[in-house]
Amino acid sequence: MAVQFKPLGECAVLVYFGSCISEEVHLSIKKFLFILEKEWCDGLIEVVPSYTNVCIYYDVLKIHQWEQAGHTPYEKIVAFLQTLLQKEVVLPKEKERLIEIPVCYGGSYGPDLRELARFHHLTEQQVIEIHSGKEYLVYMLGFAPGFAYLEGLDERIATPRKETPRLKIPSRSVGIAGKQTGIYPVETPGGWQIIGRTPLKLFLPEQHPPTLLQAGDRVRFVPITEEAFAEIEGERR
Repeated sequence: MAVQFKPLGECAVLVYFGSCISEEVHLSIKKFLFILEKEWCDGLIEVVPSYTNVCIYYDVLKIHQWEQAGHTPYEKIVAFLQTLLQKEVVLPKEKERLIEIPVCYGGSYGPDLRELARFHHLTEQQVIEIHSGKEYLVYMLGFAPGFAYLEGLDERIATPRKETPRLKIPSRSVGIAGKQTGIYPVETPGGWQIIGRTPLKLFLPEQHPPTLLQAGDRVRFVPITEEAFAEIEGERR
């Protein structure tokens, strides 16, 4: 799919790199963000990446002052972004991080595990083994501070969101929604199927960066007992 541009209101443009979530699209977005940061110029305000697109907010009045008389600010910003897309980009080599997330599955920590297992005609242990048996790629952070959207959930345990969301999901809860899995870094309402909880904190406002996970990291879930959960939680207080 060729890169496509669409206006978002009068002061933003959406740049689409694909229609499906994939590592190829993710890499294209990473390259685009890298060159955009290097070529950042007056008039650009903010950039917000997602699974398949990047939203770029801009100052209409400042873009209007750019050259290319007779063109709208939107046309000018699109022309600028097209020039960036034509440039060769070599990403700096980064040491890939593999973060192990301990999870206590089921019980009071994972109230939806039993029903999820029943929905898929699996045992709870089979769900745990499937969920913890893969590595997941962190595509992006969003929704809540430190909330990581992870790719790689096995189709065998992909499960629709709850019909009625909960008003409170405890912080550090591990859930499944559709073909995604993720961890709630803070207490918030939510409709994901909660199958466990980690003793690790994902949102760390006193640190830099303030999140345990970053886009591009890989995650592996490690099943632990309630006793181990309490021990790890106590060590990190």
